[in-house]
Order: sequence, then C-alpha cells, then structure tokens
Amino acid sequence: MVGLLKKLVIFLSNTKNFWYNRLIFKYKKVNCSDFPRIYGEIFIRNQGSISIGKNVSFNSGPYANPIGGDTRMTLIVGKSAILNIGNGTGISNSTVICLENISIGNNVKIGGSVKIYDTDFHSLDPENRKIKEKDIPKTKPVVINDNSFIGAHSIILKGVTIGENSIIGAGSVVTKSVPSGEIWAGNPAKFIRSIPNSKDKLT
Repeated sequence: MVGLLKKLVIFLSNTKNFWYNRLIFKYKKVNCSDFPRIYGEIFIRNQGSISIGKNVSFNSGPYANPIGGDTRMTLIVGKSAILNIGNGTGISNSTVICLENISIGNNVKIGGSVKIYDTDFHSLDPENRKIKEKDIPKTKPVVINDNSFIGAHSIILKGVTIGENSIIGAGSVVTKSVPSGEIWAGNPAKFIRSIPNSKDKLT
C-alpha cells in the first residue's frame, strides 16, 4: 500500500511538473528544437532570447539530483541578451544569469549548483554603487565549448571561454579562459594537466 501511494505521488508530481514547465517555456518565449527533458520545476525569467537545441536535459530541485539539490535550475536573461544552449547538453540545479551573451555548446555537462555569470552585477566603482542610475555592471560574453564538463559548485565568471573537451574541477572559480583539452581547478582555477588525445576520447 505504501509503495503504491509513493508511486501515485511521484506520478502526480511529474504530471504537474510537465505541464508547469510547458507553460513556463511558452509564456517566457523560449525557442526549442525539441522540448527538453526536465526533472523538477525550472525557473525562467526572459527579457531577451533563449534558444535550446535537441536532446537537452535539466535537473531541478532535490529530487532531481541530490548534488546542489538546495537550488533549482534557473535561467535569467536580461533585456536584449542572448542565451544559447546546444544539442545533447545536460545541466543540473544550476544558475545561468545572462545580461549580454552566454553560449553553451553541444554535449556539455554542467554539474549540480554551478553558477554561470556574464556580469559583475554591480559597478566596480564604490561611488557609482551608491547611485542606482550609475550602478551599471560590466558584462562580457561567456562561451562554453562542445564536450566540456563543468564540475559541481563551480563558478564561471564574465568573459571566460571554456575550450572544447576541457574539464573544470568541482568547486572551482574560473576567472580566465581555459584552452581546449585541459583540466583546470581551484580558486582561482589554474591549469592542472592536459587531456591526452582528448578529441579522440571525448567526442
């Protein structure tokens, strides 16, 4: 009886999430090649453009993935900003805040509770931060290339490009661009080693 009740609760929850996510995508005007697989309820605020490729999956919330389960999958795109997510990419309980341009390639894996920001959020000038009209943050595009893997709880900051096939170790803070086929980790993230024959092994 308990097992049957549990299955019923899961079924009803999944059904609710399915229709909630469908409505959110339609209301927020998200462009999809096909509708992504979403486990949990996604949060989207879109004032610009969001495009999502084929065979994309999102985990959102504690039941979808215990890693980073205290946060849900969040996409925030500012006015005139552009967020592109390529084919076959999977993102889990992460936050993407795009005020200019963020491009996530094909077959990218982004772990639980990763944060990706193309903005400083506030002016670096302390005097400007005191005045709302002058508190204008700097923005620079972020590019995460094909087949890369971003470890859980990492932070990718503005202006960063992650090269094809590269790996960012869990908990890293990435402040500068990472070449293709390399492992970087730490705070700030630094080169650890190259991935031998990375294109042959990871594509």
